[in-house]
Amino acid sequence: MRKYPSWKKAATAITVFLLVLCLASLLALLLPPKRNVSYIADVFQNGNLIMSIPLNDTTESRTFTVTGENGCVNEIQIRSDSIGIISADCPDKLCVGQGFIRTSGLPITCLPNRLVIQLRPSEDSGANSEDPFAVPDAVSY
Repeated sequence: MRKYPSWKKAATAITVFLLVLCLASLLALLLPPKRNVSYIADVFQNGNLIMSIPLNDTTESRTFTVTGENGCVNEIQIRSDSIGIISADCPDKLCVGQGFIRTSGLPITCLPNRLVIQLRPSEDSGANSEDPFAVPDAVSY
């Protein structure tokens, strides 16, 4: 009977350890902990704030339309704790493809229509200590 060399056992143990580590990391990224942070959606057009909408006050979905220069139209829907663009008349429709956002990590942008939807934590939620996206880690000019 042939025995395995000791380096094969070590290689197998390291491989199993790395697989378990990768799976645990993937689960930690895909299933982040729930946070009780309420957000306010700021809707900007041409760099000007046109409305601020608290997302925690919505129990039913609402839809409204933002019309910009040259007749460009974006239809925005607010759902429970999320906001997104459901239709736009821009040619590429990347803003619709971004889907609905729930955290302040990445804003929704529609560059042809010059529309930006950005979430910020509300003052009463105390999100500065809980939300990693609430405070920028760097500022550039």
